[in-house]
Amino acid sequence: MAHVVVIGAGLGGLPTAYELRRFLPSQHQVTLISNQPKFTFVPSLPWVGLGLRSLADIQLELDKIVPQHGIDLIHDSVTAINPKSRQISLKDKTVNYDYVVIATGPELALDVLPGLGPEGGYTQSVCNPHHALLACDAWEKLLEEPGPIVVGAAPGASCFGPAYEFALLAHHVLRQKGLRQHVPITFVTSEPYAGHLGIGGMANSRWLIRKFLAQREIELMENTAISHIEPEIMHLADGRTLPFKYAMILPPFRGPRFLREAASLTDPKGFVPVLPTYRHPEFDSIYSVGVVTQLKPIETTPIPIGVPKVGQMTEEMAIAVVHNIALELGVISGVQHKPTLQAICFADFGDTGALFLADPLLPDAQGKRNRAITLSGIWVSWMKRGFEKYFIEKMRLGWTMPWLERWSLQMLGLPLVESVPSTSDLSPMYPLP
Repeated sequence: MAHVVVIGAGLGGLPTAYELRRFLPSQHQVTLISNQPKFTFVPSLPWVGLGLRSLADIQLELDKIVPQHGIDLIHDSVTAINPKSRQISLKDKTVNYDYVVIATGPELALDVLPGLGPEGGYTQSVCNPHHALLACDAWEKLLEEPGPIVVGAAPGASCFGPAYEFALLAHHVLRQKGLRQHVPITFVTSEPYAGHLGIGGMANSRWLIRKFLAQREIELMENTAISHIEPEIMHLADGRTLPFKYAMILPPFRGPRFLREAASLTDPKGFVPVLPTYRHPEFDSIYSVGVVTQLKPIETTPIPIGVPKVGQMTEEMAIAVVHNIALELGVISGVQHKPTLQAICFADFGDTGALFLADPLLPDAQGKRNRAITLSGIWVSWMKRGFEKYFIEKMRLGWTMPWLERWSLQMLGLPLVESVPSTSDLSPMYPLP
């Protein structure tokens, strides 16, 4: 019997645990460790931050949905991991494993800029449920006493979509309330240009984003670094300052402390390096899924930025990892799989929305992809709302990706995984420094 542990119960961890339980016979034990009592559909947090959605609507109680699917649930924080002894240290006990899938999601690197973040700083974020609630409280105060808004991303940030979504949704909400003329909005991004998105741009993303911002009279400051923040004043690296009454700035991500402190496990930022199969290059019992996985930027930008890992990519990683673990355990036969890293993203802008399809997410050395599509329209907003409900229901029922969803993506020419020819061809995607 093997014991497979998944650390993290978010968009990567919970589907991975479900997929493991679906693949592995009952004699193999699957354990899910979460430091949070609830699953949260993170893509909806910008709505929560602007008071457009209740947090309860996008969360599920883990103890009500996980055990009924034959998965052991531990609600505790991991304090250390020892890859050599295959042990995970929790606050009150130690867990031994045969395989572990690291799906923790990111730690917010709020300490990289003085004044960044809602706790100990002067800006908001929508990167976790607690911060989204704080952002909503601050938003309600802004509505009572309107003033300038600054939205954007700090140097080193990797997930830019929620910032654009937040700025454009804020415009929409303020216009509905008759307050837009009292609230100037500035968008500050560390991307070399708006619509770069950490992936070198795609299709007409640069033109589309700039058009949306210009039409809504949102001032754009691209290729701009924030140096520090004081109460109601944002200082830029070039010496300029921006006054604000409300600021939502996305921070850089890094891996959690217990990963960064494990010798030879991660890069300096705590991201887990992987082979194409998403197994660690040095520790064959460790796999990684989601944001905590190392993906390096495709280019050197004037201001350092990271690479986003979006929801569909995370599901692809989960499916490939579970297949490979099942293969190693002799449950199935065949060849190892790797995720295709294709991505579909929905963004709601209130009165319209944008859909981005990148196949694959990162272009090749010549800057090309198989496909890159950007579409817009109010139907995208409807699709995002529908997908939120669909995904939450999947997590309630214990599904990773039902056959109809897989078939639909296959028909669109978006297979989730592909075969790895042979183990002799495997080498680390990004070697440790």
